[in-house]
Amino acid sequence: MSGETSHQEHIGPYRLLSPLGGGAGAVHRAADPDGRDVAIRLLPPGTEPDLARMRAVRSPYVVDVLDGEPAGPVPYVVSRFVPGRPLDEHVAAEGPVGGAALRRMAFGLAKALAALHRQGLAHGALGPGTVLVVDAAPVVVDFGLTGGDAPADVAAWGAVVAFAAGGPDAPAGALPAELRPLVAAATDPDPGARPSAADLAEAASALDLPPVPGTSRPSGAPSSRPAPVAPAPVAPSAVPPAPAVADASGTAAVARGLAVARGWARLLAAMVVVIAVGVAVMMPIAGLALSLAAVTLLRAAAATSVRGWAWALGRTLLTVPYAAAFTVAVPLALVAASAVGGEIDPLGACAFGAGAGAAVLWTAPGVSGPRRQMERMALATARHPRGIAAAGVVLGVLALLAIVGAMSLTPSFAPMYGLQSSLESSIDRLQNAVDRM
Repeated sequence: MSGETSHQEHIGPYRLLSPLGGGAGAVHRAADPDGRDVAIRLLPPGTEPDLARMRAVRSPYVVDVLDGEPAGPVPYVVSRFVPGRPLDEHVAAEGPVGGAALRRMAFGLAKALAALHRQGLAHGALGPGTVLVVDAAPVVVDFGLTGGDAPADVAAWGAVVAFAAGGPDAPAGALPAELRPLVAAATDPDPGARPSAADLAEAASALDLPPVPGTSRPSGAPSSRPAPVAPAPVAPSAVPPAPAVADASGTAAVARGLAVARGWARLLAAMVVVIAVGVAVMMPIAGLALSLAAVTLLRAAAATSVRGWAWALGRTLLTVPYAAAFTVAVPLALVAASAVGGEIDPLGACAFGAGAGAAVLWTAPGVSGPRRQMERMALATARHPRGIAAAGVVLGVLALLAIVGAMSLTPSFAPMYGLQSSLESSIDRLQNAVDRM
């Protein structure tokens, strides 16, 4: 459609007023049954947004999703009409953002991403075209419509903030020195090393940024504010990479802080793995079941769609034969070792096999997803000394108890007591056969 849309045209109960954008599904200004202005995004075929989670997002920096029909013949999402313009148009008209306005931009974008991530969503296409500027504050639109994850959103935050501070052709030093360490951390090549959106918001709120020196409106740029626009197209904008940052003391301090936090996060994650293995040794059946459930949940933690959960379950199921091989191999190896001298406890051998299987499910060559996700989750705690102390004490005590229990307690195969008897008899017969050889 071009020009004004006929007032006779409707999508569901919404009367279309005028087209406002294109890209991967057009945007229309429309009126709801009560006459209020809304923006309707027509979705490309096959798009399956999680409308319930989208409607649950509550933030002054994120557009309100009001309604939608993602599975109908004309799929669409309805959001509040935002009387603003995209960040790229704002920068082109007004010049780079600086001072308190840049701090507000960085803070608002981080708060917006944190609100999305709390609901298990990712934006997936954050860029200057999906950030509207309203009274110098950002409002994020078109979220949850494409694939993505939290670390990718954080990297996009760094690129958008760099764009706001310097425009599309920003020189290396366009970012204020106070902001460079945050952008450097957000765009770290290692996704696991990037801070969370909530951490970025907390850090950005404390910034005191200088205004842009010598800023003037570009020649020929309109002095009047453009007419309000609706959310920009879903298709990811061409976001320029964050400018290179100088090797300043602030950046080095942030890097050192992140390195220390990552070290603590790895230690906390290792304690969780030790606890899981210890539980599997003490209670093989229940412990392995808990490990299977836990690693599946961890793999799905960053997923934002049903396909993500299905992939997480499938990936865990593919790991089961790998873990089963170790679960069987360890008791057999212990039986073979008994031929050299001594006897083994049949139940103990099977329990250690279960512990080996649990270790494979959590972390083994080729199995790194659950461990890395644990490290990402622990990273937020590891940034704060009190959090490290509390988590370290709790997990340390539990890990010690798990080790002592695994070495001293009789394994329990509850609720499969019949399997316990069968395994005990089988290991006994196998050990007797080895002894006679």
